Amino acid sequence: MAVATQNVRVGLAQFNPVVGDIAGNSRRILELYAKAHDANCDIVVFPELSITGYPPEDLVLKSGFVAENQQAMREIVAATQGCVAVFGFVDGSRGSLANSAAIASNGTLHGTYNKQLLPNYSVFDEDRYFTPGDSFSLFTIAGVHVGVTICEDIWQVDGPVHHQAKAGATLNININGSPYHRGKFDERQQMVSERARANSCAIVYVNQVCGQDELVFDGGSMVFDHRGDMLMRAEQFGESLSFIDIAVHESTVASAIPVVEVSQASRASGSKHEGVITPTTSDMEQVFGALVLGTRDYVRKNGFTDVVIGLSGGIDSALVAAIAVEALGSQHVHGVSMPSRYSSEGSRTDAAILASNLGVDMQTISIEPAFSAYLDMTAESFAGKKADLTEENLQSRVRGTTLMALSNKFGWMVLTTGNKSELAVGYFTLYGDSVGGYAVIKDLLKTTVYELCRFVNSRAGREVIPEAVITKPPSAELRPDQRDDQSLPAYEVLDPILELYVEQDRTAAEIIALGFDEALVRRISRLVDMNEYKRRQGPPGVRVSLKAFGKDRRLPITNAYRG
Repeated sequence: MAVATQNVRVGLAQFNPVVGDIAGNSRRILELYAKAHDANCDIVVFPELSITGYPPEDLVLKSGFVAENQQAMREIVAATQGCVAVFGFVDGSRGSLANSAAIASNGTLHGTYNKQLLPNYSVFDEDRYFTPGDSFSLFTIAGVHVGVTICEDIWQVDGPVHHQAKAGATLNININGSPYHRGKFDERQQMVSERARANSCAIVYVNQVCGQDELVFDGGSMVFDHRGDMLMRAEQFGESLSFIDIAVHESTVASAIPVVEVSQASRASGSKHEGVITPTTSDMEQVFGALVLGTRDYVRKNGFTDVVIGLSGGIDSALVAAIAVEALGSQHVHGVSMPSRYSSEGSRTDAAILASNLGVDMQTISIEPAFSAYLDMTAESFAGKKADLTEENLQSRVRGTTLMALSNKFGWMVLTTGNKSELAVGYFTLYGDSVGGYAVIKDLLKTTVYELCRFVNSRAGREVIPEAVITKPPSAELRPDQRDDQSLPAYEVLDPILELYVEQDRTAAEIIALGFDEALVRRISRLVDMNEYKRRQGPPGVRVSLKAFGKDRRLPITNAYRG
């Protein structure tokens, strides 16, 4: 016997909130709601904590902030019409804080759902702020039983989605603030498909899209039918309002939990909205998209329009400049060449060619006068001492001071250019090349930097980053004929060890047992450990790996463990 189905028109409002901008986020919710209502949607779905932005972190400890967010929730509810809105807010009405979803239409709050599974791992620490929910209702919308869940609730096999389906839900709405890391998109998609199929329940999954400090939320909202087949997928790294008509089978289960009657008839009319499945993209395209979005949002949401980058002629600064141009436009990116007595003519030329290729303005400010002045200033104190790392770091610090002077004078944010390999082993100068507002590629191992530069050129169909920049041996050019491999192992050797030690949390002993050279592993692990204090003083940057320096890798600076 065929199971009866009911058509439900759903709008997926994948938008870019600003954390803490309660008024601005609320206006955006109402703008998108009006469009969904005009499209005769039965339901329009917004991301997790869409009023406050996600994650609000310690803002929720301010009672005034929570009160403002709750007032905004009430105002949104009052503005609703026939289309049901599902949106996120912080609920403080029960004496404790909850990460909640509001379900509203026709000026009525039909109910709320409090997130039951609070993640407390990696970049998440929701146990710090919220009390988990312990109950739920179903909602009859357009004649079908609808369950509502929030982000982590969907990841557990026998979690809230499962329990709501057993209670009679044939459509589940899951609102999210799910951050990106490499591989996350495919993992997330497979999981939602499995959850839909296992519970014979259509799932609408809506994710926010934004950069928030280190985190990037990549969107990629999607819809699966009760068989686990994809019906729709929104783009990654861009806002969208998508409409889809879903044929939802009617429940044959007599619910043992409360069912809130909202509407029996669908509002859908006119031509059917078929789901558009946006094509998937390559790993490098996703990484590039995350870096662009993270940079754009950090710069603009913090009140800057322009950035300045020290263009050395090296591969790291070249990649940062290419990302910045994509994020902000060439007219908002300023390059500075800061040659010293050790700078090669090739590096100066490469920097100039890059700037021309990207269409950014570039000025040259020699650091030689300042460096010479420092040598003269310290000559008496340093008498009898050979030149060493001290003089190299002086050059780097002069460059950092120069960039910060330009930042102060013109209001440009300084983008630092260090990569994860360098940050890991401390191959950077504190208060020198680490100075700046945002570290765009701090979570890219050096080998990935090369790979992404090749992608940038392939994507453009031309040589944006000069081939000479990609192929020449990397060098800080702080002493005659300097190369990175004089101080560090080749990056092809270094990066696999760093990936194991930093991103996979393997001990040195475990890595050695895998066949890596013991002396090399001990040296690298020691460098990583002893430079934690330097990394703590650096700017935030885009997280693209499973474990980045910053929010999700938290090791003590004072630490004697050498496993």
